[in-house]
Amino acid sequence: MPAPVLQRARGGRSWVKGEAQLIDTDDNPGYLTGQLLIAMPHMQDTRFERSVIYLCVHNSDGAMGLVINQLADELSFPDLMEQLGIESNGGDAGMPIHVGGPVESGRGFVLHTNDYAQGSTIKVDEWVSLTATVDILKDIAEGRGPRQALLALGYAGWGAGQLDGEIQQNSWLNVNADESLLFGDHPDTKWEQSLAKLGIDLSLLSGQAGHA
Repeated sequence: MPAPVLQRARGGRSWVKGEAQLIDTDDNPGYLTGQLLIAMPHMQDTRFERSVIYLCVHNSDGAMGLVINQLADELSFPDLMEQLGIESNGGDAGMPIHVGGPVESGRGFVLHTNDYAQGSTIKVDEWVSLTATVDILKDIAEGRGPRQALLALGYAGWGAGQLDGEIQQNSWLNVNADESLLFGDHPDTKWEQSLAKLGIDLSLLSGQAGHA
């Protein structure tokens, strides 16, 4: 998927090659920034089968989000800290690493609660922010990070109008995000939990429109 929705963020040092980037969100109630996308059972793209995606940006230029229910089992947080040369001093050594999407899989992002901020932090909505610099990983490793956080490598990106078209084709449902679902400890059940939040019977989904 393309990534035209990204642009240079101010300040901070990226913790992988390249820089964390985002664009402003259009003030349009039809856009879904801060909501969850839920893959329909008939999703044809196998990369997103049974996936739940938190949308960091959705506007007239496209969309960018992070898959929140797929884990990178081959890489642990201590392994990542070692690769980055960061010492852990009592931080969250058990923090899972998610596969955020197929685009730029070597780039890291941290979704987190708004009790933490630095110069390059981007506020997504009233309770969630996005930071993609080494500094937040250092703070997490030292026990000074945000109250809740989700670490992901890579992201999902859509060009202008692409996601809107997929929703119209009933590839996705959307629902409001909440803290327990976004930062919950059981990613393997987030798809079912998201559907349950909509109150939809799985057996009826094939005939549903793609809007919550």
